[in-house]
Amino acid sequence: MPLESPRLRLGIVAVVVVSLFAALLARLWYLQVLAAPQYRTQAEVNRVRTIYTEAPRGRILDRNGKVIVDNRVSDAVVVNREELGTRKAEVLPRLAQVLNTQVSDLQKRLDDKRYSPFRPIPVATDVPKETIIYIREHQADFPGVGGVQLTERFYPYGPLAAHLVGWVGEINGSELAANKKKGYKEGDSIGKSGIEKVYEDDLRGSPQVERLEVDSKGRVLGSLGTTPAVQGHDVQLTIDIDIQKLAEDSLTQGLQAARGSYDKSQAKHFIAPAGSVVVQDPRDGSILAMASNPTYDPSIFVNGIKPELFAQLNDPASSYPLNDRAIQGQYAPGSTFKLATSLAALGRGLIDDKYTVDDGGRIKIGNRIFKNAGGEANGRVNIVRALTVSSDVFFYTLGNQFWIQRSQYGDAIQDEARQLGLGKKTGVNLPFEAGGRIPDPETRKKLHDQNPKAFPNGQWFAGDNVNLAIGQGETVVSPLQLVNAYSTFANGGTVWVPRVGAAVRSQTGDKLRDIAPQSARKLDIPPQVHDPILQGLTGVTQDPRGTAAGAFAGFPFQTFPVAGKTGTAQAGDKQDTSLFVAFGPTFDPQFTVGAVMEEAGFGASAAAPVVRRILESLAGKPTKPVSYAAGTTPD
Repeated sequence: MPLESPRLRLGIVAVVVVSLFAALLARLWYLQVLAAPQYRTQAEVNRVRTIYTEAPRGRILDRNGKVIVDNRVSDAVVVNREELGTRKAEVLPRLAQVLNTQVSDLQKRLDDKRYSPFRPIPVATDVPKETIIYIREHQADFPGVGGVQLTERFYPYGPLAAHLVGWVGEINGSELAANKKKGYKEGDSIGKSGIEKVYEDDLRGSPQVERLEVDSKGRVLGSLGTTPAVQGHDVQLTIDIDIQKLAEDSLTQGLQAARGSYDKSQAKHFIAPAGSVVVQDPRDGSILAMASNPTYDPSIFVNGIKPELFAQLNDPASSYPLNDRAIQGQYAPGSTFKLATSLAALGRGLIDDKYTVDDGGRIKIGNRIFKNAGGEANGRVNIVRALTVSSDVFFYTLGNQFWIQRSQYGDAIQDEARQLGLGKKTGVNLPFEAGGRIPDPETRKKLHDQNPKAFPNGQWFAGDNVNLAIGQGETVVSPLQLVNAYSTFANGGTVWVPRVGAAVRSQTGDKLRDIAPQSARKLDIPPQVHDPILQGLTGVTQDPRGTAAGAFAGFPFQTFPVAGKTGTAQAGDKQDTSLFVAFGPTFDPQFTVGAVMEEAGFGASAAAPVVRRILESLAGKPTKPVSYAAGTTPD
C-alpha cells in the first residue's frame, strides 16, 4: 500500500494535467475557430470608428417653384464634451482666444440643454475657414474640438407660411422607436409639424458615412473611406407664396383694425387675439394660402429652441402661436352654416324658391321667442332674400319644420352638413387636424352622459333644431371645413380632399411623383337647388341690403362677381366671432376665401373686409389697407 500511494497520486496529477491541457486546447480551438468571426468583428469595431453626418433635407417649394424652405451651409466649431473630458479648464480659454469670445459664453453653450448629448455641440457658427484650419493644425492643443460644415434650415420668407411648412427638431424616444428601422439614430433631426412632418420620408436624405481608423487610445490614424450624403427630395406645394403673403398681411391688418374698434355690447374694444384665412381653388381642392395668426418664426427651432422661448410659445397669454387655427380651430359657424340648411330644405323638397316667411324680426317656437340679430324685421322673404339679408327668422322656421316633420326627413340638416364635410376632418395631408361636431339627438345624449355638468340636458328639442339651422348651439367646425364646404357648392357638388402637396421632385427638378387631387364624393345639387342659393349669396355682396354690401362697396363686380356669406357666432361670455366665406368669379369659380376672427365683432365688420382685400387682389386690382366696416348689419 505505501508503494501504491505515490503512483496513485501521480496518476491523479497526470489526469488533472491532461484535463487542463485538454480544456486549454478546447478553449484555444473555440477562440481561434468558432469565435473567430465574432472577435474579428469586435476588433474591427475597436479599430474603426464610423461617423454619420446628416444629409441636407430636401427643399420646400411653392406651386411656381419659389423656394419657401431651403438649406444653408455654415462652417462651425464644435466641441465633443466626452473627448474634452478633464482638459476643459485648459482648452476653453485657448479656444475662446482663437474664437475671440469669452470662456463664459463657451461654457454657456456647453451647458445649453437644447443641444443633444449624442452629438458635438456647435460653439461658434459662420467661422472663417482660417480658424478651422488653425484648430486642425493644432489638434493636440484642442482635444475634442473640431471644425465641421453644418447644414441648417433656412427660411427665405421668414415666418411666412410657418404653420404650413412646420419645423424640424431632434428625434425623441417614441419617434426613434417608430423609425429605427429606417436608419434613424439618437440625435438625428426629424420633422415635427406641417409639411416637414408629413413628407419626412421624402425630405430626409441619406447621411454621409465616414469610416476612420483609430488606435487603442481612440486617436485617428486615417480615413478608410467616405460614402457621401445624398440630399432629400424637394416637395412642391399647391401654395402660392404671393397669395400666402396677401392672406397673412390682410389677416394681420384685419385683426389690428378690429382691436381699434369699440364693442358697444360689452363696452370695451374688441380683443381680436387670433384668426385664420384659407384660400382654396374649388376646381380641384388645392390650397393656395393658409394663414394663422398669431404666428411664429420657424428659424427659432434651428439647432434647438431655448426652453424659455418654447414655454412662451405655449403660454395662454401669447394665444398659442404654434396652433394652426385654420385646421385646429373649432368655431361655431354662425350664419355661414345657412348654406347647409338651404341645401337641405331645397334639396329634400321641404320648400322651393317661392316659399316665403313673414319675417317680423322674431318668432315664437314652443314657449321661446327667437329673434333676428338686432331684432331687425325683413318683411316677407323667400330663400333668396333670406340669404341676402341673413334672416334668422326664415331659417328658424326651416329648423322647426324639419323637427316637426322629422319622421319624414330625419336629421336632414345634420346629414347635409356632414355631406358637405362639416364637423369632421377633411383629410388634408397635414398633422393634428381637428374634427368638429354637428350635433343631433344622439350626440347630445353622448355629451350628456360624458359630462352631465357641462351638458345638463341629454334630450333634443325643437329649440335645438332651430339653433342648429343658423349654426349656433353645439355646432363647431374648422375654418378649412367651412371653406371646403363653400368650394363644394361653388364647383357644383364635388367634395375635394383639400390638397397642399403637388409633387415630389429630385434635386435636378425632375418630377418623381405627382400628388394628385382626390375627390371624396359628389353631391347632387340640381339647378332648382343651386340657382336660388347662388342668387341669395350673390346678393350678400351686391344687393344694397346685403349683409356684406358695405364691406364690398366699389368692388369690381362687372368683371369679377362674388358670392358669399357673413356669419357672427356667439361663444359664451366672449365677444362675437367674425366669419365670412366667399367665392368668385361666380360664373367660373376659381377662388374660395374664408376668414374667421376670434372676438372681432360682426362677420360683415371684421372678416368681410379681410376677404374683400384678398379677392380684390386676386381680381387683379390694387389693394387698400383693411378697415373695420363699423355700423354694418349684425351678421
